[in-house]
Amino acid sequence: MLTLFSTPKPFLGHINVIQRNALQSWKLLDPGVEVILFGDDEGAAEVCQEFGFRHEPEVLRSKLGTKRLDSIFGKARQMAKHEMVCYANCDIILTQDFLEAHRRLASWNPNHLMVGRRTDTDITDPLDFSDSNWQRRIVDIAKRDGILRFYHNIDYFLFPRGLYKEIPPLVIGRIWWDHWLVGKARSLGAAVVDVTEVVCAVHQNHDYGYHPKGFEGVWNDEDARANHGLAKADSRLCTIEDAPYRLTKSGVEKNGAYWAAPAKRKIRRVIARTRSAFRGRVWHPLLNLTRPVRHALGFKKEALPDSAQSGPRKHWMDQ
Repeated sequence: MLTLFSTPKPFLGHINVIQRNALQSWKLLDPGVEVILFGDDEGAAEVCQEFGFRHEPEVLRSKLGTKRLDSIFGKARQMAKHEMVCYANCDIILTQDFLEAHRRLASWNPNHLMVGRRTDTDITDPLDFSDSNWQRRIVDIAKRDGILRFYHNIDYFLFPRGLYKEIPPLVIGRIWWDHWLVGKARSLGAAVVDVTEVVCAVHQNHDYGYHPKGFEGVWNDEDARANHGLAKADSRLCTIEDAPYRLTKSGVEKNGAYWAAPAKRKIRRVIARTRSAFRGRVWHPLLNLTRPVRHALGFKKEALPDSAQSGPRKHWMDQ
């Protein structure tokens, strides 16, 4: 079967709601699934006792107090009852499609890393797990109202327990550690598989109030900068786009374009910088200059027909 492990934020306010939603969904995957939570965050011990999970409060932290990846993954390797383990962020709702993907890959090649894109979804209330159709309902909501994020957002990693024997002192809760995990798995010979087509991982949207500087701090504080240096020095940084394999409804298929992922990222960065410069120097000044005339003629965004504004929703970071 499978051991799921994670490290939560304090169980307070909205974070309490979405973390309990996620953990309950993990508990209901299968009676044989083991769950371990790491860290002494407020409410963690009580939730573990309530749900029947294992709890390990002691983990190493950076000098800023951020929990370290090597400590959590090392302890999970020692504690897990099962040979296959999965780290998932504590706000991710998982359903039976996740477990089915795990089973299919286990019979295909046990030495794999299973990853997939997440779907950002606004969830503010506790889910009704007494409803026998709760899984179908939450997946329908995510696919209808949510936003499928791009390849760089990686929120779960399923792999053999012994895959990552040596991990630099990266921290969780900042950036780059997830890209290190994918790149390191490839360098160790594990088959990296993108299961996005068959797994809807529901990420429950939240703010960044857990960091004193919010979103900016998560991306640019001292721990984030240290993560980038450590990760880049130890392994090539990769995303889901670098996965050589994909799991589809028909089975495992080779991703023929995986080798082009680094070039695609460079091209997207150039396009993003060019677009930003064009908007700032040309487009926005032009809009400001012509706004009175356009509004007088009724040319407003809200006046456009729905068909003119249709298309897949994209996150502002994925443009």
